[in-house]
Amino acid sequence: MKGVIFNVLEDAVTQEHGAPAWDSLVQSSGASGTYSSLGSYPDSELMGLVMAASGALGAEPGEVLRWFGQRAIPLLAERYGDFFALHASARSFVTSVNGIIHPEVHKLYAGAACPHFHFHDLDDGRLGVGYRSPRQLCRLAQGFIEGSAVHYGEVAEVEHLGCMADGDPVCRLAVRWTA
Repeated sequence: MKGVIFNVLEDAVTQEHGAPAWDSLVQSSGASGTYSSLGSYPDSELMGLVMAASGALGAEPGEVLRWFGQRAIPLLAERYGDFFALHASARSFVTSVNGIIHPEVHKLYAGAACPHFHFHDLDDGRLGVGYRSPRQLCRLAQGFIEGSAVHYGEVAEVEHLGCMADGDPVCRLAVRWTA
């Protein structure tokens, strides 16, 4: 996992819960707590922080990941505004992730292991999203989608239709955006 994700997580926790909360998560998880944005760190370190937050908040790990995704978008928009400026809607932004955002991530952060998304229109007008990653962080992806909607002044309703955590080969989401 690239260090920038840890940097954004630290900022999100600190903004909402204060610096002592971040220090407590680092200590209880056994994580290093010091991350270079260009560095790479074991996925287990992120999951340790998520599990520590889960225990501290009495929330499921998936809800912690979702919260992080929601809070990460404004922080990422501050750091990488050009990615967001290219789009007028959350749907446009989210569907650009494979073709625009992830290639740029690879340029900035060599060795980044980005997930792959597949997008298609569903019969009921929602956007179907297929998510595939060995990390199985579909709840983080959901939070990113929801946070993107807020960024563009919209609301995203996300339904999980299938999940790798339940043995499915890919996570499947259905998303409806409203103004």
